Amino acid sequence: MSDTPGAPVAGVNCVTPDGLRPDAVRVPGTTRRGRPCALVDNTGDALPRAELESLLADLIAADAFGFRAASLAGGDTLDLDTPQAAHVQVAGRLYRLLVHRFEARLEPF
Repeated sequence: MSDTPGAPVAGVNCVTPDGLRPDAVRVPGTTRRGRPCALVDNTGDALPRAELESLLADLIAADAFGFRAASLAGGDTLDLDTPQAAHVQVAGRLYRLLVHRFEARLEPF
């Protein structure tokens, strides 16, 4: 095992600088306004592609992609770059869903 900070540890899946695992699965799509979007399975659990495609279709139908104006509770300013978070169940397991601009990511807890 290396003592170097950030060095890979044997038996552990490391993430890339953008936070994606090497085995992340990207499912591309198009928003209702014609913009490219994607759902990224960053769980490492090899979730069924059909379920990922269904979740992406639901997100597109709900118009979940794009910039959203959000403020902290009681705040006076809006932030257009705030990710939205939720929890979803896929293949019988609970995951964190993060939607930021035109990408949604499934993350493990």
